[in-house]
Parts: sequence; structure tokens; C-alpha cells
Amino acid sequence: MLIRTFFDTVELHRDDKFVSLRFRQPFRVISTSSANGGLVEQIDTVYNHQSCEPSSHHAVEAHAAHRKPAVYNAMLLADHGLEGAAAAGLGTAANMNNLAIVEERFRDICVAALATGGVEGNAARAGDPAGLYEFDGRYEPTGGTQPHGTINVIIAVNVPMTEGALVRAVMTATEAKAAVLQELSVPSRQSTAIATGTGTDQIAVVAPAQGCVPLIGAGHHTTLGELVGRTVHDAISETLRRQNGLTPIRQGSCAILLERFGTTPEALQEAVAARLPDQDAALVRPVFRVVDRDPPTVAATVGLAHVYDQTSWGILPVACWQDMATQHGALIAAAASGRSDLFPAYRAALAEHSHEHSPAGIVGVVAAALALGFADKWERTMSRLARVMASTDAAG
Repeated sequence: MLIRTFFDTVELHRDDKFVSLRFRQPFRVISTSSANGGLVEQIDTVYNHQSCEPSSHHAVEAHAAHRKPAVYNAMLLADHGLEGAAAAGLGTAANMNNLAIVEERFRDICVAALATGGVEGNAARAGDPAGLYEFDGRYEPTGGTQPHGTINVIIAVNVPMTEGALVRAVMTATEAKAAVLQELSVPSRQSTAIATGTGTDQIAVVAPAQGCVPLIGAGHHTTLGELVGRTVHDAISETLRRQNGLTPIRQGSCAILLERFGTTPEALQEAVAARLPDQDAALVRPVFRVVDRDPPTVAATVGLAHVYDQTSWGILPVACWQDMATQHGALIAAAASGRSDLFPAYRAALAEHSHEHSPAGIVGVVAAALALGFADKWERTMSRLARVMASTDAAG
């Protein structure tokens, strides 16, 4: 089914789990496709398709079929009425109905970005430990995991581009993707860092093979690069919202921002409750989501996480972590209680304990700080209520 046309030269079709860009004139393509990948001068279509569900779905058969990319590609095209077409394709577990499309124009240049994505299981940071070793046509597990999660992007440009510009557009798009994940604080599933992508991301950039003088730049300083960066950023943001419900508001949580350090909302709640008297522990459990999402408390937790990162990168000395963790922990406690006057007391209480620069260490600081703050949150209110009751009894 034809759902959109770009530049009068590119048709966007969707057929169930198969989305394709079909060209009305010769197009040049650079892609990560297993079949017809790399730089291809003459191609008929570029597609993105859902090849499986996100988990527990014919993994053995899929892996075997994908080792015969030309055969798989031909059969997939034939199943969708494109038999014999020259095509480059992307595959994913993401729902094609969650495809996001963003198109922008400046003067004679128009760029359209089409994205699907999911990051809940496979997000990673460049340089994280790998799960596979490939050599001589064989894959060997190296101890890591390979869960599902993929960000696929197709970028269509309305004017010709040089080979170098096509490569540069891939770079710019990749930076835009990393920026989205940073802005959403998406955690790597392989380390304690913020993710820059997933282990299976794919991309294609398409531009007419003929026309005006080819564009030679697609970096930050060029209009083409600006359009590529902005459309890719916005398309990825939109598709992650649709596929994973991933939004800035959703991420505004102490526990979610600490997930990359090995905790969960449930685990952090229990860690806080374990540090409180029974009466306060019973009170905090049903209201923990509100405590966890209090903006000043989240802000203080963000600050501690950033200090942890800066220390990990060597910008701040590890030798100062104990003092910095104590200081920021006291900020978290003061934010949770609403009692900035108690900051010195919180700092003194947290300083009594050792805080390791480790994933467990930072989670422990936050849990202890939240417990300190919550214990004092209602202290003045309860004291006031007690005074009211006492005055009532005296009057009676």
C-alpha cells in the first residue's frame, strides 16, 4: 500500500511487516544491508522489515537463514511483489506500525528520515564487552548476551551526493542517534554507561544518481548535515516513544536513572524500606513512586550519577569519591525531606559509612539518602499534629 511520496521520485509503501522505499529514477545507496550492502550505484528499493518478535521467536531458523542473505533477500522481495528487484534491506524485531517519519526542507534540499527502534534489551555503548567473535565465517560466543533491540534508520535526500557525503551522512546520523539515547539516559545493558546505540543497528542513505552537482558535505557545518541530524534525531525519538514508551517524563525517576548501576524501581524501594523503622517502611512502599519521581530529588540523583561518570572517566579523582558521594547524598536527602536546614546533619550521617566507587556503592548512597530524607519528611507535620491534639485535650 502506498502511504507517502517524497520528492516526486520516492514512494513509501507498507505491506504488513514490510516497509519499502521504491525509486522512480536511479538512486545511489549506501547501507549496512547483508545483501547489496555498502555503496551501490543502481538500486530499485530499500526496505525495512520486522523479521521476528523481540523475544522467544524462531531464533535458530532466523540465524541460519540470515547466513544466506542473497537467498533470504530474494524470497522476501518475492513475497511482497518485488521479485527480481535490486534491493538493500534492514531487519528488526520492531513493529513497522511504529515507523516514525520526519521530513524537513531548506531551499532546494529536502531530507526525510524513517526510523524504527527498540532499546530495552540490546542497548550498549561503543566499546562495551562483545558477545560474539566472528572469524572465517564462524561466530563464537564470548560470554556476553545478544538480546533483541535495534534502531534502523533510512535517510532519503532529494539531490545527488558524492560517495564521501554519503559516508559523512552515516556519521552524522549516528551522532544524532547517540544524542537521543544520551538525552533519554538510556542505559547500556553491557556496562554502567549510557548507551550510544544497540548491537544490531542498521542504516541506509539514499540519494539520486543524477541531477544537479552532487553535494560533497553532510557534516555539522552544512545545511544537509543539519537536516540529516535533526530529522534522524526526531524520528528516533518518536519511534522509541511508540515502541518502548520511552519519553523524557518516563525517565524522570531516581530508580530508572540508576538502572545502569544494577537496580530497579522495586529493588530501590526495598533498599530504602530496609533502612527505615517498620512504621516508616510500611508508609514508603505504597508511595515510593511519588518519592522516586520528585523533581528536586531526581535532580540531586542525576548530579551524583554524573559525578560517578566523571570519576570513572578520570576527570575527577577516585580518591575524592567518598567526599563527593557524601555531599551529593546529603543533597538527595534534603531534597527528599524538603528540609535544607538538615543538610549538615545528613552529611554527617552519610559520612559515617564508606561509599565505594562501584555500581553497588552509588545505589547504596541513594538508598541511604532517600531513607534519611523520607524519615524526616513528615516529622514537623507529625509534631504539629501532636501539639494540636495536646491543645485539644488541654482545652477539654
